[in-house]
Amino acid sequence: MANKNSNHVHLKVKDYSVSGEEFELILNSEYGFLETTPQPSLNRLPNYYESEDYISHTDSQRNLFEKAYHLVRKVSLKKKLKLINSFSPTNKTLLDVGCGTGDFLQTAKQNNWNVSGIEPNKQARKIANNKTDDSVFETSQLLKFEESSFDVITLWHVLEHLPNIEEQMSCFKKLLKPKGTLIIAVPNHKSYDAKYYKQFWAAYDVPRHLWHFNKGSISKLVSKQFMKVVKIKPMFFDAFYVSLLSEKYKSGKMNLVKGFYVGLMSNLKSITTKEASSLIYIIKNNQ
Repeated sequence: MANKNSNHVHLKVKDYSVSGEEFELILNSEYGFLETTPQPSLNRLPNYYESEDYISHTDSQRNLFEKAYHLVRKVSLKKKLKLINSFSPTNKTLLDVGCGTGDFLQTAKQNNWNVSGIEPNKQARKIANNKTDDSVFETSQLLKFEESSFDVITLWHVLEHLPNIEEQMSCFKKLLKPKGTLIIAVPNHKSYDAKYYKQFWAAYDVPRHLWHFNKGSISKLVSKQFMKVVKIKPMFFDAFYVSLLSEKYKSGKMNLVKGFYVGLMSNLKSITTKEASSLIYIIKNNQ
């Protein structure tokens, strides 16, 4: 996107997962989100995902942390299904962008949704296709779908990874049916746990996360496409997961008690502030 930044550096943050490199978070004055700077080129970006610890690209359960992640994911899948079922579309067509290993698509398919998925990672895409009868495609397929194809488009912790964000939002707008629903779940850098951990906050996850959102920035971004945020829901599990990982980045070890405490405090405070660690935005296509 065009450089519309103020020169205000919000934070300097390290890539703790792969490269050890340091990046700056700079305020975008047009939308109000933070931008990771410098952003890796498109041909280098996949290199930052080459880690066995990138948990959404694998079904492995090698340790207690991964086992807990997959247990929570089972609960989350039921909640996600309940959410999309509440829209009650006639044809029940779903596109899940950045579908990982395909568990959400599999769950939706088993509940009479016509599903399609987009997943750039070859290994994850192969796993997902085994679960969905080859319903998952490379990123280039986004441009091949017909306009107004989907009742619901979901991005579960994906939008923050996508380059050329304005073009991406325009594409989702075209693919949605009139009155269709776009669901976006992203970390919230206005949350208590983000403010507590600062540069160690795991949900910054630079440079894989190119953008860092708050409620105002999401509303501005979708309004450019004549869409509107109609509801915001918290993701309470995320505060615990992110806080535990942030403790590891901050202290060099997994402090379960401290991480759980900070996650709990974040959730309790969000009841009043409405600033949970991650938020689900339910967005309606107004055209």
